[in-house]
Amino acid sequence: MNQKPLLISDCDEVLLHMVVPFREWLDAEKHIHFDLESGDFVDALRHKHDGSLVAREDVWPMLKEFFNGEMHRQGAINGAVEAINKISEAANVVILTNLLDDRRDARAAQLRAVGIDFPVYCNQGGKGEPLANIVAEYNPSVAVFVDDLGHQHSSVAKHAPDVWRLHMVGEPILAKHIQTNPAAHERIDQWPQAIDWIQDKFAKGEAAPMRDLPSEDLDQFAKT
Repeated sequence: MNQKPLLISDCDEVLLHMVVPFREWLDAEKHIHFDLESGDFVDALRHKHDGSLVAREDVWPMLKEFFNGEMHRQGAINGAVEAINKISEAANVVILTNLLDDRRDARAAQLRAVGIDFPVYCNQGGKGEPLANIVAEYNPSVAVFVDDLGHQHSSVAKHAPDVWRLHMVGEPILAKHIQTNPAAHERIDQWPQAIDWIQDKFAKGEAAPMRDLPSEDLDQFAKT
């Protein structure tokens, strides 16, 4: 039985920048301004020629187009490559990313290009159930989950409550606008500090404590 620790990491805004290269692509190719300071992803896009808001139903097709052909624009978050490879010296590492399954190989290749070469699992929606399946597969001594989206911590708290949950927003422009989800055990936005927290959890080998969160809070944020 495998008793190594396990790190389950998100990709976008944890390992790779996403919104900044997406903004640059929108500006150059779609003549759309993306205001990252607005704090609202969907309502932050405006046509440059007249300042009108981009219709919400038009945003997601453009995001899909970006992931179809522009993933090469995404660079590594500061310290991510060094930290995750250091962690892998004593632990298993997997990437759990919210992309369609047919993009798994492209995501894996994208990560390898920056020096991150670990198994990639794709998912749509809440990550709690697929994460619980990954934990069952690896049977770790202790597991840590890292994600930038608050509702994913609620999803994991609901389906795998003994997994440690680290809320990390690696893009500084976004980090100041995002509140820490109460289901997370800790919030650290820089990998040089996060690696110490993760390795401490691995060294102690203790399961995460149950958080006293109202069930309606978990249901509200989990998006299972």
